[in-house]
Amino acid sequence: MKINVLKKNKQELKIEIMGADHGICNLLQKKILLDENVDLAGYDVPHPLASSPIIYVRMKGNSKPQDTLIAAAKKAIADNEELIKALEKTLKT
Repeated sequence: MKINVLKKNKQELKIEIMGADHGICNLLQKKILLDENVDLAGYDVPHPLASSPIIYVRMKGNSKPQDTLIAAAKKAIADNEELIKALEKTLKT
């Protein structure tokens, strides 16, 4: 998966995720918005047939948007691992 940084400064981060879809972007957005230091977070797919999603994060205070994005991705991974374990346990019986 390739990521292009479109904008990066002290409080804002805008990236394009090549090959991603609504599923992963929606999940990341929800996890990012759990951080109380986030002022705004969202994503856009400018054209569903010709472009990759763009994720935008704007922070309050001194928090770094890249740290928040990475933490959100790690939280999403942890939640998915928990779901996999629960499914495996439930479906074995």
